[in-house]
Amino acid sequence: MQNNVKTVGLMALLGGLLVALGWSLGSQNGALIALAVAAVMNGAMYFFSDKIALKSAGAVPIDELELPNVYSIVRSLAQRENMPMPAVYVINKPQPNAFATGRNPKHAAVAVTRGILQIMDHNELEGVLAHELAHVRNRDILIASVAATIGAALSFLARFAFWTGAGRRNNDNPIGAIVGLVAVIIAPLGAMLVQMAISRSREFQADASGAESTGSPLALARALAKLDAGTARIPMDVNPAVSQLFIADPLKALGGRRDRQSALARKFSTHPPTAERIDRLENMAMGVR
Repeated sequence: MQNNVKTVGLMALLGGLLVALGWSLGSQNGALIALAVAAVMNGAMYFFSDKIALKSAGAVPIDELELPNVYSIVRSLAQRENMPMPAVYVINKPQPNAFATGRNPKHAAVAVTRGILQIMDHNELEGVLAHELAHVRNRDILIASVAATIGAALSFLARFAFWTGAGRRNNDNPIGAIVGLVAVIIAPLGAMLVQMAISRSREFQADASGAESTGSPLALARALAKLDAGTARIPMDVNPAVSQLFIADPLKALGGRRDRQSALARKFSTHPPTAERIDRLENMAMGVR
């Protein structure tokens, strides 16, 4: 519940940034036009995001005879949550990782790497897959699409103002002109920070929802520890645009990223620190909220 409230607050903040930027530039109509354009673009992404994400990650469909254990776990979790059976894909990469995509439970797919199948026991793999199905059940693709729409509108409006000088044309009000110029520079950066915060919040929520589904928070905690070590050691070259879909940052080894980041670096991260995720799951297992 706390993560959901945080998400609503962050979405409201994004909307407020858009309104504030439009007001400061005296261009409410421009803000509405930018929002409409961004909505069309991200609407297309929303409907085709599953195919784009699967192709970008190099995921290929696989039948039940080849991955009976994964199919069995996914089918059991889907039945438990009264969801349709998602499509199952495999990524032929040694890094342990997984992700799910799909705009709703009827159009869902879950993908696992070969690497994750080699290091997880049954309960740990179940925890990972429950986390991924929680993203679909919680409509996180929709939330990300709405956030991206507003963020794109902010960037569009800021670039428009920069090139046309819209934020500097108010000669009668120099303070307003300064505010407008600052808004042009700060608004897109603020939108990016809010979008990253939303992504981290949804990861926490998927952890909690997945653990509730399996009834075993500690199994997911163990899985996250293995994923953290594996992604730091084994690189996987994927499109950065889809990296946030994975349960663990797939670019961690390539960028030399670690959980012990500075406070500023964490603000720009799509994934929360693994240690914090594990702490929350351990507290959940002890009944601490």
